[in-house]
Amino acid sequence: MKSIVLSLLAVISISSCATGPNAQTGTVIGALGGAAAGGIIGNQSGRGLEGAAIGAGLGALGGNAIGNSQDQRNAQYYNQQQYQGRRPTGYYSNGQPYYGSPY
Repeated sequence: MKSIVLSLLAVISISSCATGPNAQTGTVIGALGGAAAGGIIGNQSGRGLEGAAIGAGLGALGGNAIGNSQDQRNAQYYNQQQYQGRRPTGYYSNGQPYYGSPY
């Protein structure tokens, strides 16, 4: 029982690291799929609940990582499309280009 509580706390704390829409969806889907697979595998050894908890934790981590990478790829694509063909008018102090007002 202790491992279940610890696994759930770890999933909740780690899933808040990346908060894009695909990361959140990936975390939920990964946790559900991992819990199902872990429960089935753990049931074979007589520890279905522990297997489900461990599977949920690992599935949530994997789903969050995949969803976060999709969010980053979407943001990169959006930024490329938004400023395509425009030349920067200056640069911010952090090195990012400034394109001026779009109006």
